[in-house]
Amino acid sequence: MPEDLLAALALLLVLEGIMPFLSPAAIRRLWREMAHMSDRSLRLAGLVSMIAGLLMLMWVKRG
Repeated sequence: MPEDLLAALALLLVLEGIMPFLSPAAIRRLWREMAHMSDRSLRLAGLVSMIAGLLMLMWVKRG
């Protein structure tokens, strides 16, 4: 179990690093746009992301 959690964290770091590595200018623009978003919008985006991740995890674990 701890190995799975560490593997998931490692994959998260890899995926999070792809955009800044490939296109630093695009990621800066995204951060600037996010800074102007309301707290509610950011929370909603976070919630949608978490639900999508949980659904994907459940789908992967079933197969």
